[in-house]
Amino acid sequence: MNALEGLRPRYDVVVVGARAAGAATAMLLARRGLAVLAVDRGAYGADTLSTHALMRAGVLQLARWGLLGRIVAEGTPAVRRTVFQYEDEVLDIPIKPKHGVSALFAPRRTVLDRVLVDAAVEAGATVRHRVRAADLVRGGGGRVEGVVLGDDDGRSVVVRADRVVGADGLRSVVASRVGAPATRQGRHATGVLYGYWAGLESDGYVWHWGRDAAAGTIPTNGGHVLLYAGVSASRFAAETRSGVAGAYRRIVAEASPEIADRLAGATLVEPLRGFPGHRGHLRRPWGPGWALVGDAAYFKDPITAHGISDALRDAELLARAVAPGTEETMAEYERERDELSMRLFEVTDRIASCAWDLAELKALHQALSDEMKREVAAMVERHAALGEPVRRSA
Repeated sequence: MNALEGLRPRYDVVVVGARAAGAATAMLLARRGLAVLAVDRGAYGADTLSTHALMRAGVLQLARWGLLGRIVAEGTPAVRRTVFQYEDEVLDIPIKPKHGVSALFAPRRTVLDRVLVDAAVEAGATVRHRVRAADLVRGGGGRVEGVVLGDDDGRSVVVRADRVVGADGLRSVVASRVGAPATRQGRHATGVLYGYWAGLESDGYVWHWGRDAAAGTIPTNGGHVLLYAGVSASRFAAETRSGVAGAYRRIVAEASPEIADRLAGATLVEPLRGFPGHRGHLRRPWGPGWALVGDAAYFKDPITAHGISDALRDAELLARAVAPGTEETMAEYERERDELSMRLFEVTDRIASCAWDLAELKALHQALSDEMKREVAAMVERHAALGEPVRRSA
């Protein structure tokens, strides 16, 4: 069967993009009884560019949805401490059990996205891979009423929907077609190189900070550790001009000579990957017949490793709004997203400048921690107010 065969002519919601934000949105809408189609241009279980560390907000969502047990069953190691190393000063922070979360996790996207897609299908959503959105269908007054889908073999089909959700990433086709305006624009960006290593131990999330460089180790599936190196986007361009391998090792050595020395006894198990940097944004996330979620709606610099956690948070905010589908509920989605995001966005943007001394950086990290705690508290309060049960992990 080709990827477009057997699709209905109409769904309640079509979600364009079936990775973390899109698959979670599809799952939650299907659990609410809506007829949902989610499509993704990539293959099922394929990897994507991501350093994939989850913070407490993200782990909380997976636990509430009954999916954390599946993440653990895939061999994802529990992270029970976070270490910040500022040159010679070390802050070691244990992850204390709170709100039902006793550890953090950093599942590979080949694990996380697949778990979410499987949960969406189990909830009743239709999910198709190797399918892309070619265009949107408009009705009277310009309202979005569906999407033109295409596959790798050049076939196409029109699918109608009450709402089309763009969860298709930083360069979202849906956001572009509807002209979703940016309501907040970042000023800074960092470039990141990362690779997966065997034989490089990391007892928790360990973040190393030099004068204008960062490196971090993140334990993940397969007994591997992700080691990233980050600098300002302008410096990234200069450093990588003569090759990424040399740039990677130089940045790691600058941020943490100790890690650089340990690489001699470790093995890089996959090719290095890189992201040259992109300024963050918040876009207006809804309009007549359309909505946005994930990086399509809200992208902040990866230097604070909070993107997936916010994507999972916003998937739930959007699903709550789309189910009734009124202008009031959609406006509330935007208001809640902005309330929980704005200060995180601003602190992250300042850290992404790499134009700080270490005393200022420590203050920024404290502000970031305060905002993440506020975010979790607000989510827990909202869940309690709505009387939403926690699902048991399958």
